[in-house]
Amino acid sequence: MITMQDMRKKSVAELTNMVEEARKTVREERFKDRFSRKASVVQGAKTEIARALTELSARRRNPETK
Repeated sequence: MITMQDMRKKSVAELTNMVEEARKTVREERFKDRFSRKASVVQGAKTEIARALTELSARRRNPETK
């Protein structure tokens, strides 16, 4: 799992790509067979999405930081 310090080092394009990939992971896990789903994978991907979107939002509000 990626920490917020690592998120701050990434570019906007990398963060956007990270959100897209994590959303794809969540979507794929949701439509798997009931017995092959892994809740920890979904939870980790959702956490990653939230962290990346938080960082993108912070950069949008305060553009001089990065």
